[in-house]
Parts: sequence; structure tokens; C-alpha cells
Amino acid sequence: MMNNETHVTEFVLSGLSSNPSLQLPLFLLCFFVYMVTLLGNLTIIVLIRITPGLQTPMYFFLMNLSLVDVLYSSTITPNIMANILSEHKTISITACATQMFFFIDLVSSEGMLLAVMAYDRYAAICKPLYYVTVMNKVTCIRLVCSVYTAGCINSLIHTCAAFSLPFCRSNHINHFYCDITPILKLSCKDTYVSEMLLFLVAGAIEIGSFLCIFISYTYIILTLFKIGSSRSRIKSLSTCVSHFTCVALFYCPVFFVYLRPNSAYSVDQDWMVSVFYTVIIPMLNPMIYSLRNQDVKEALVKCNNIFSIFRIH
Repeated sequence: MMNNETHVTEFVLSGLSSNPSLQLPLFLLCFFVYMVTLLGNLTIIVLIRITPGLQTPMYFFLMNLSLVDVLYSSTITPNIMANILSEHKTISITACATQMFFFIDLVSSEGMLLAVMAYDRYAAICKPLYYVTVMNKVTCIRLVCSVYTAGCINSLIHTCAAFSLPFCRSNHINHFYCDITPILKLSCKDTYVSEMLLFLVAGAIEIGSFLCIFISYTYIILTLFKIGSSRSRIKSLSTCVSHFTCVALFYCPVFFVYLRPNSAYSVDQDWMVSVFYTVIIPMLNPMIYSLRNQDVKEALVKCNNIFSIFRIH
């Protein structure tokens, strides 16, 4: 039996698959998804920065969402690809803590950004006469700074709580990245405090953000019913469809994985869900906004026309 005071200096990640024949296909798939994620999100960021017609609060928040998705994906996916090709899937305890910190920080920030975007849609549809005053430049910057600060504090609490525990049962993380739940499973001390922090702090942020979204959309729907013209109603609703789709894709797996007791943790259940929200969602968000948003599509066409002119000359 291992001594309760045994201190590990590195962890071993289980990776996506131990089957050698799947390593190359998995690597190529992850590489493709990661490249599409970078291309899609960086395109959204550049378009919003260079297009005068996209200099509005809604697109300012969308640009920050794309930035978070780039960082969020870069925290996990390159490490997954490296581990797929590596014989020894080890990660130092410092690197593991760093990965966990940035991942929790960015996941929290994404959830809160979606809430801020919902509030922006509420202000635009329900309070159109006061929209410019309510969502001015200073307010938008303060909201985004508050999101990043809250995400950082939330992550710092959980990372410090998790890595202040001694790890003596094993150094094998039954996951493909350093997530808090499988890390807590390795501790030989009671993890009740860390679990409660996860429920109380992370739960307050995510549920609070979700409630903000729910209340905002409740008011939006009630306001839309009061609009006499069905054309105006559809036009107003179309500005919310992309955002609502991203909300559903983000919150369903996050609530499933994190807001439950540690005793209910199941690797088999969590594996596919974790792959979806760590690798796939950052790729889907720019697609959802570019395919459903007329302003973004028009900006893409204009940029393409400009590049075509330069190629001709």
C-alpha cells in the first residue's frame, strides 16, 4: 500500500485511446478540428476589428467569445495531439495545474460572456430607446473585464484547492486532460471542501449566468409577442437564434459534467461529453454565427471581394 504522504511530481494521462491503430486517425482529426477552430475564430475576430459596420456591442462581445474559444481550444487540443503521438503520456504537476487553471478560467469566462450577450440582446430588443446609453463603450469594456476577472478568481480558487491536496492513490489521471474531477479522485484525503467549492463557487457562476440568460430571453419573448408586425418579430428573433444555439451547446454538457457529486463521476459517460465541449464547441461557435448572421456573411463577402481585387492587380 502506498504511503499517505507520497508526493507525485508528474501525472500520466490516459489519452483518447490506447489502440495504436487509432493514433494517426485521431491525431489527424484533432489537427483538422483545431485548424478549423483557429481559422474560424480568428476570422471572426479580424472581421469585427476591420469592418466599420460591426463596431457594435453585440459584435464586441462576439469578438471576445471568439478570443476565449481560441485560448480555450489551445489549452486542451495541442496537448491531446502531443499525447496521441507520445509513448509516455506524462505531464508535470506544474503543467497540469497550469492547464487546469486556464481551462477553468476560460470555461467560466465563456459562460459569463454568453450571459452578457443575452443581456445585450435584452437591452436591444426590450429597451431599444435606451440601448445606446445602457450599452455604451465604457459599460461594454467593464462587463468584459469583469467576466475575465471573475473567471480568473474562480479558477484560482479551484486550482489551489485541488493542488493543495496530497496525491497518493495513483498518478494516473483517467482522462485526456487535467480536469478537476479526475484529479480529486487521486487524492488520499477528504475532498469534501474542494467538492463544495466546485458546487458553490463554480455553481454560482454558471447557474447565475444561466439564470441571467433565462430571464433575458423570457423578457425578450414577452416583448416579441407585443410586436404587431410578424416581419419585425422574425427580424428581432433572428438576432438571438445564433446566441441561443451556442448557449444550448455550451450549458448542457457543462451542467452534466460539473454540477453533480464526485461520487456520481463516470469516465464512460464523461469521455464523449468532455470531447464535445473541449474540442468541438470552440469550432462550432464561429460557424453558427457566420452561417446565421447576415452582417457577418456580408462582411466576409466584402473582404473576399477586396482580396480578389488585390489578386487581380
